[in-house]
Amino acid sequence: MHAPVLVAEIVAALQPGPQGTYVDATVGYGGHTAALLEAGAGLVIGMDRDPEAIAACRTRFADRGDRVVLVHADFRALARVLADEGQPTVDGIVADLGVSSPQLDQAVRGFSFRHDGPLDMRMDPTAGRPLASLLADVDERTLADVIFRFGEERHGRRIARAIVRARSEAPIVTTSTLASIVRRAVGGPWRRIDPATRTFQALRIWTNHELDGLDAFVTTAVASLSGGGRLATIAFHSLEDRIVKHTLRALDAAGTVRVLTKKPVDAGGAEIATNPRARSARLRIAEKTA
Repeated sequence: MHAPVLVAEIVAALQPGPQGTYVDATVGYGGHTAALLEAGAGLVIGMDRDPEAIAACRTRFADRGDRVVLVHADFRALARVLADEGQPTVDGIVADLGVSSPQLDQAVRGFSFRHDGPLDMRMDPTAGRPLASLLADVDERTLADVIFRFGEERHGRRIARAIVRARSEAPIVTTSTLASIVRRAVGGPWRRIDPATRTFQALRIWTNHELDGLDAFVTTAVASLSGGGRLATIAFHSLEDRIVKHTLRALDAAGTVRVLTKKPVDAGGAEIATNPRARSARLRIAEKTA
C-alpha cells in the first residue's frame, strides 16, 4: 500500500470542515483523502488517471456514503470534473504529483528497473502508448533530449545512442533489458544509485506527459477555489517543483493568491525514517485571495 507523505501538513493546510468540499486531484490509494475525511471534511472529490487506484479507493471508501466521489480522470481535467459534479468552487485542493509506490512495485506496470516486467510505464494503461512502443520509433536526438531534460542525466546522448543501437538488433520490451542497456552505456562502478535511475525517471515523465500543462493545472486549481480556499501541491523532483513555484509566484504577484510557503515544506526526520519516499517531497501551499 502506498504511504502518503506530509499528511499532517496537508490537513493543517486545508483545514477541512464539515460544510466544505475538497479535491484530492491525485487520489492514488486514498491516503490524503482518508486524512481529510478523518479531520472532518464534508465531501472529498478524488481524481486519478490510474483506474486501478480508483478501483482500490472505491473499496476503501465504500462505507463513506456520499462523502467521497471518485472520478477516473487526469488532474488536468479538474475544471471538467468539477463542472460535471456541479461544484463551481471548492474549499481546498491537494495534488500529490508523481508516481505511487504500488505503480513502482507492480512489475506488470513496467515502471521500475528493480522488477522485470513489460516496458509500459503508463499511469493510465487505457490511454496513450506504452514506453516499448515509443522507444521503437523515437529518433536518437529526441531521445537524448528527453533523457537529459527530464532526467538531468549527463550521459543522455550516450544512452540514447545505445538504445537506438540495441533496438536495431531486437525490440526493447522489458524493463530489465532497458536497464541493462543503460547501465552498460553509463559504464564504470556504481554503489548507492543505480545508473538506470535518472533515465527511467525521464522516460516515465515523457511517457505520461507529467510536466505538460502542470502550470495550467495550478492556475485552474486556484481559479476553482472559493475565497480563502487553499491549494497544496507536493512535488518529488526539481522540474515539477520549479513549475509550481513559478506559477504560484506569478499568481501571487497578480494578487490572485497569497503564497504561504516562501520555501517548500519538507518532511521531518521521523517521517523519513518510516517512509524514505518522503525525503524528496516538497510541499507548497497557496491561499486564494477573497
